[in-house]
Amino acid sequence: MRKLVSIELFKIFSKPRTYIGFGAIIIIVLAIEFGILLEGDTMMGIIIQNIKDRFIFEGNIINLYLVSYIILNTLWIHVPILVALVTGDMLAGEANSGTFRLILTRPISRVQLVLAKFIAGWIYAVMLVAVMAILSIGIGLVLFGPGDLLVVTNKVNVFSANDVLWRFGGAYAYGILSMTTVAALSFLLSAFADNSIGPIIGTVAMIIGITIISTVGASLLGPVNKYIFTSYLPSWQLFFQTDSGLSTMGHAILIQAIYITGFLGVTIWYFRKKDILS
Repeated sequence: MRKLVSIELFKIFSKPRTYIGFGAIIIIVLAIEFGILLEGDTMMGIIIQNIKDRFIFEGNIINLYLVSYIILNTLWIHVPILVALVTGDMLAGEANSGTFRLILTRPISRVQLVLAKFIAGWIYAVMLVAVMAILSIGIGLVLFGPGDLLVVTNKVNVFSANDVLWRFGGAYAYGILSMTTVAALSFLLSAFADNSIGPIIGTVAMIIGITIISTVGASLLGPVNKYIFTSYLPSWQLFFQTDSGLSTMGHAILIQAIYITGFLGVTIWYFRKKDILS
């Protein structure tokens, strides 16, 4: 299996589209970092304008943790597209190029082939999140330095500098779990397609469409929303709550794990029965 995964990784990184994801991550992180460096004071003035009369702010508010937190908010917006760009091509690309029959003449089962491809795609998703984490924290440390983290949502949370690293570690780990769900979805769609464009666009369209429907119809779909995986893509934010945030993390992880297992299970079931004609 290890050799199969290494072969699939070689295939992934031999395609130019693979590096679009890393390039996009670098551009997004640099744009946000230098944008905050130039316009950070104006941005913070907007964020705290409703609470600055009730609190006294001292110290380095704009620091690497705040910047990293802001960058994390792009995780479930941009990264799913970058993940689908590669994982949506892994099965459909082979079908389109007509190499499946040649591959399956080797002494490997279809299940082994599917698992090897999925693991390789998962490694790619992990690398995307890891690059985002390293760049946002590394460049943020150089440009802004450390400090306490101020999180303003519907309430104000302040975390001391020695209480944030584990929170970011948990947030990035959960981000990897969320991107694994996205990878499993695009991988499933890739099994049904003979062209990679459909799975890539289909994955992005499903995520955006389900999110919009569940948001607009929140009052009607309330009972259903808690079982839809898109509702939990931004649940990394629970690591930056001080009350009941962490107590609901287990449910979010369970939902994501169920969807990953379901998507991958259906992929394996379908691919085992699929007629390979090319």
